[in-house]
Amino acid sequence: MSIYKSAVNRPVTTLMLFIAVIVMGIYSMVQLPIDFYPEIEPPFISIMTTYPGANASDIETNITRTLEDAFNAIDNLKEINSVSYDNLSVIFIEFEWGANLDEAANDLRSAIDMVFDALPDDCDRPSVFKFNTAMMPILFYAITAEKSYSGLERLIDEKIINPLNRIEGIGSIAMAGAPRRIIYVDIDPKRLDAYNLTIEQIGNIIAAENLNMPSGNVKMGKMEYQLRIQGEFSESYQLQNIVVGNFVGKTVYLKDIGSVRDTIRDLSIEERINGQQGLRMFVMKQSGANTVKIIRQVTNQLEELIKTLPPDIKIEPIFDTSTFIKDSIRNLSKAIMWALIFVVFVVLFFLGRWRATFIVALAIPVSLITSFIYLFFTGNSINIISLASLSIAIGMVVDDAIVVLENISRHIDRGSSPREAAIYATNEVWLAVIVTTLVVVAVFLPLTMT
Repeated sequence: MSIYKSAVNRPVTTLMLFIAVIVMGIYSMVQLPIDFYPEIEPPFISIMTTYPGANASDIETNITRTLEDAFNAIDNLKEINSVSYDNLSVIFIEFEWGANLDEAANDLRSAIDMVFDALPDDCDRPSVFKFNTAMMPILFYAITAEKSYSGLERLIDEKIINPLNRIEGIGSIAMAGAPRRIIYVDIDPKRLDAYNLTIEQIGNIIAAENLNMPSGNVKMGKMEYQLRIQGEFSESYQLQNIVVGNFVGKTVYLKDIGSVRDTIRDLSIEERINGQQGLRMFVMKQSGANTVKIIRQVTNQLEELIKTLPPDIKIEPIFDTSTFIKDSIRNLSKAIMWALIFVVFVVLFFLGRWRATFIVALAIPVSLITSFIYLFFTGNSINIISLASLSIAIGMVVDDAIVVLENISRHIDRGSSPREAAIYATNEVWLAVIVTTLVVVAVFLPLTMT
């Protein structure tokens, strides 16, 4: 017995199957993450290497060319571009589409290991970065302060970032333009000469004093305790009392040859928001997380966390991707709704039957809801691309429904009962309907696999 004949002869079973599919579709739709774009991993990897104190020419000769030569033998390599700056080498590598970037990144790290000994001794280890749309910030905040500006980074890190990082789906939270604490030791050259000391000696002494040292362990019964000497400075004023030398029997302290300044590092780029000094905070999500849900949780929790900060600190949103996501999805949803309405009127105008029009109108939401099951099990999200695809698919659904209904109506006009007409008419066109639908699926299915 054919599927369509069984469906007509067993209406209760058919109805229950449709209800089950609709329930699964609604569940999948609720569980799907909402994002602006689908996650895309373009075939690009960058390698950054820092070499403090070197000019661009030295960077090009000693680092960039060495690494480029090592990368030439990597599989699926399409193109290499590089830029050498003072203190920094940046290499951009493009791979063929479809290449496994995890394997490519491992190959790059292996190539770096092979030539690392040939790089200058003072350069840092090259860092490998992959690009992914999930790495883009979903929230930008502007943070300003007046009296609390000098300690703003520590306050935001302890009071805001640490609690927000506990939200499920948060990838990372970063700051830019934060005032960094730095301690300067200003040495008087005349006093330095008078005590027969050098800058190198002072630097080595400070480094040696500012150090925690392990000092063995102690056994007490069955317990064993690790010991260490706490040598790091907890406050900047402690530096002044470091012994830096001995002159004619007199102990020389750091305060005898200079002064200590506890201040903020000089900024190469000054952050100002509405004329006030401040910093920016970026929120990144984990891959596959629901952008709209995360932003809602961050916003709600941030309202409570702000109450724990000093009153002069202000946090204001600069950019919220959920606003664009919700607006775009709302507009596309309206477009789909209008498409449904227009389709109903067009079908009613040409077929002239309310029952047939109702069946066509019912086929559209059922098919759209069913598509969410596929999106859910393939790990996709609701985004402007998937919604635009659904709006295009409405045409195919309506075409198939009209073809079948028109043939059923023709059999009814010839005197067949509705049950017989449904069986005979579907038997005549089912192959054409399925084949045309599968052709469209075959065209677009590979796009979902990339």
